[in-house]
Amino acid sequence: MPACGFRVLTWGDIAQAMATRMATLVTPVSPAQDMLDADGHLYVFGYGSLIWKPGFAHAGRHPALLRGFHRRFCIWSRSYRGTPEAPGLVLGLARGGACRGVAFRVKGAEAGPVLDYLDEREMSGGVYHRRLVPLRLLDTGETKRAVAFVADPRAPAYCPELTVEAMAAAIAGGHGIMGANRDYLLNTLAHLRELGVRDAGLDRLAALLPKA
Repeated sequence: MPACGFRVLTWGDIAQAMATRMATLVTPVSPAQDMLDADGHLYVFGYGSLIWKPGFAHAGRHPALLRGFHRRFCIWSRSYRGTPEAPGLVLGLARGGACRGVAFRVKGAEAGPVLDYLDEREMSGGVYHRRLVPLRLLDTGETKRAVAFVADPRAPAYCPELTVEAMAAAIAGGHGIMGANRDYLLNTLAHLRELGVRDAGLDRLAALLPKA
């Protein structure tokens, strides 16, 4: 019998302790109802490919402004827009500045399936975090509670600051299962222009791409 009243831990005890500890380290994903605005709708902020390829039904869309984050090619893509040997770059929300994009308005009853779809699409690579942000609708002047997918600077695929020339070179050479990296940039840029949004950073990147 061990002294001091201690008992020998079994493997079951250790496994249970580890599971309990891991549960405290994992940030739970909030239920769909917790993501809704006071008006009963789910708002989703699109700033990259969601603008032109949302992939979910929505009741409306609004030009929108998010403060505190800016759009940047800050995530290496080794599958969708590149390969392990020649990674491309995709957009993320990085801290600082502001970002104009689209707010998709989703009926509250459809929020659960839409969030499931978005979580699978955006969070499977471990680079984006889903979070609630205050989003200003530019056509109504209202501020809504919205979901945005923000880049995690601690993720292995997060890309530190690159020169614009290095970004352009990666985008020009990237091609993955979703197609050419340059098409991702040019599609985003074209749809931003349709919204009346000028993004000087993306314009400069596009100007540096070799002619197709």
